[in-house]
Amino acid sequence: MDTTRYDVVIIGGGAAGLSAATTLGRALRPVLVIDAGTPRNAPAAGVHGYLSRDGMNPGELISVGRSEVHSYGGTVIDGEAASARLTPDGFEVTLGDARRFSGRRLLVTTGLTDGLPPLDGLREQWGKGVVHCPYCHGWEIRGQKIGVLGTGPLSVHQALLFRQWSPDITLFLNDTVEPTDDEWEKLAARSVAVVDGAVASIDAVDGVLTGLTLRQGSSFDVQALAVGTRMEARSALLESLGLESQEHPSGAGCFIETDAMGATAVPGVYAAGNVSNIMAQVITAAAEGVMAGARINADLIEEETRWAVEGHFGPFSAASEAAAAELVAGHRRHGLEGRQTAGMGPAATTESR
Repeated sequence: MDTTRYDVVIIGGGAAGLSAATTLGRALRPVLVIDAGTPRNAPAAGVHGYLSRDGMNPGELISVGRSEVHSYGGTVIDGEAASARLTPDGFEVTLGDARRFSGRRLLVTTGLTDGLPPLDGLREQWGKGVVHCPYCHGWEIRGQKIGVLGTGPLSVHQALLFRQWSPDITLFLNDTVEPTDDEWEKLAARSVAVVDGAVASIDAVDGVLTGLTLRQGSSFDVQALAVGTRMEARSALLESLGLESQEHPSGAGCFIETDAMGATAVPGVYAAGNVSNIMAQVITAAAEGVMAGARINADLIEEETRWAVEGHFGPFSAASEAAAAELVAGHRRHGLEGRQTAGMGPAATTESR
């Protein structure tokens, strides 16, 4: 077991975890980041909507982030956390290779997984021709022929959103979506085409998306396909500590609930990024990491201040020990004062022995 006593152990080395580690490092905290190396946005060519980092490759962003953590004295290691448990001093995290690390506080930034429909060719295009977020990918596919694959109740909303980036939008109901009368009116008003029938496959040539094919055989050309995924927080570690995942109000997935600065219902356990906010983009996750780091540092300061108060005024403080000695010994000191004669100094006392 690593004998270093970290103030904070962070599980997850994405934008949220590294931002928190940088914040804590700047606060002079010994901090450890454990990263499994499976970021959600790995298939994407670039990060978007991140001021000053727009278009940066996700892997490069992580590399730069790790360097910043190191520059403030933080430690980043590769590994997958298998379990975590509460200890008298905080928390102990065990990795899949049996390495163990301890920390006074625990921050989980493990992100989420995107559940994709089981359609032929879909996963191969994920992050390339198949996208999910207009704010992440809309600019790159603006003006193109865009299809929206029906996956649930948010698909109509998704089609109307992407309409901002292109006049050529087709919603494929995929035997899954049944628009309401109000939604039909909105789709018609925005000139969104609607195709009925289940989708059989996502088609590509030489790795480039070309369209999709319905089960009944019809094919449609699209240059990009938007797919709403089922977003599931990677919350197993948090659940093992007594937390329960919650269904998102949108119905798009599940998450771990925290307060505005990342504190969970379990004292000492925090969460940030997509594990607690499934709608967070990269820059949002980074900001939540900063907030969680600041909250954890404040929590640690409160604890350390309490220790200081107890040490200064507690039952074994210097002041308390002096008061106890006064009660026991009174005016006597080292057994000499009781032997002295009034008006006589130490020399006279010695002579009277």
